[in-house]
Amino acid sequence: MTGLKNAGGALLARLTSALQKHPRRATAALATVLLTGGSGAFAVASLGPDPADLPVRTLTEPVTSLAAGQDLADLTDLQSFSLYRSEYTRANDTAESLLQRLGIADPQAAAFLRSNDDVRQNVLGRAGRLVSAETTPDQQLSQLTVRWAPGDDGSFQRLTVERVDGKLQSKIETGKLTASPRLAGGVIRSSFFAATDASDIPDSVSMQMADIFQGELDFRRGLRKGDRFAVVYESLEADGEPLRAGRVLSTEFHNNGKSHQAMWFQEAGKKGAYYTLDGKSLRQAYLNYPVEFSRISSGFSMRVHPIQKTWRAHLGTDFAAPTGTKVRTVGDGVVSFAGVQNGYGNVIFVDHANQHTTVYAHLSRIDVKRGQRVDQGDIIGAVGSTGWATGPHLHFEFREKGEQRDPLTIAQITDTAQPISKAARPAFERQAAQMRIELNAGTQSYAMASAR
Repeated sequence: MTGLKNAGGALLARLTSALQKHPRRATAALATVLLTGGSGAFAVASLGPDPADLPVRTLTEPVTSLAAGQDLADLTDLQSFSLYRSEYTRANDTAESLLQRLGIADPQAAAFLRSNDDVRQNVLGRAGRLVSAETTPDQQLSQLTVRWAPGDDGSFQRLTVERVDGKLQSKIETGKLTASPRLAGGVIRSSFFAATDASDIPDSVSMQMADIFQGELDFRRGLRKGDRFAVVYESLEADGEPLRAGRVLSTEFHNNGKSHQAMWFQEAGKKGAYYTLDGKSLRQAYLNYPVEFSRISSGFSMRVHPIQKTWRAHLGTDFAAPTGTKVRTVGDGVVSFAGVQNGYGNVIFVDHANQHTTVYAHLSRIDVKRGQRVDQGDIIGAVGSTGWATGPHLHFEFREKGEQRDPLTIAQITDTAQPISKAARPAFERQAAQMRIELNAGTQSYAMASAR
């Protein structure tokens, strides 16, 4: 027994000495022992029964068919359905690009659109026209409908391309626009037009609001961050689809702690106008701007002429705008000249009351004739670069007794609008009460939304 203890002690001493001299080798040996032990444990564990030898039971449960009582033909018909999608045309559209945005892969339809006169004249290359398409599940065109309003007479055009007996054919019809009121509003963060864009308010509505309040608000420099507004306007629809915005029916603007309100009212047999909700006319003799809100590239001042390179007076205001931008007359009057004249290029002169004349030059087109009577806001032509022009813009002049005046001062000229008659006053009051309710709801809801 003593000899066994001595031998064990000697072995332990040799192991201790080896561990101190070769620690890495000892660690590797210990790991080998552990792994070997693990394998042994695995081998023991794997000695259990094979799952393949375990008893198996099969359970059968009857399930009611979802197609019970249906013929195969009926089930096939369930797969037939139509897909619908809408888009707006773009100026650079081809038949293929338009169909691609509509999710249509139909070479026959593309070839038809390219060759059809109705489509080429009214769809391809025409921006902003509403297109609706009906397709089969395999992306073949069933029907394509394009709607647009060519003028201000309350009607719209409907072009339909449809497949009849396997062949595509087109037709054009005329429909009547329907008007429905729409409420919108917003809060000024940087500028008025940025706020209306953020609220998806159409540009034409924004311009009307600027025109309505031009005698009371400075939309370029007089607005403040936090000012809020609401507007009720007509949404003109074709077959239930909104095509464009119509007239502003009422609007309210909260600026610097003061509220400005206006609504459209028209007496029987008289021209309509905008009034405050207590009956004061807001009509100005002239609009501020002859084009939709744009950049003033040159004012009424001395300058170096861009073509003649000489220092001379610029006796008008230049509005930079893309070619084709609509030009409107700023006041009621009669066209005294419409044609080509020297450096003006295509130009229109409109004579107004009190020996006032307005001039619209460098036009790309002229839409009126000499002797024609025009009302404030009527479209008379489009921006261009004819005559002595280095780029597309409108040169606008205001003359009093033949002498040029600063055009930006014409909005200060007041109009002698007739007050609301005694007979029409009850109807006006009823309409004003309704507009107060709508505008109050609009300003409160948009103020609450902006505070979130």
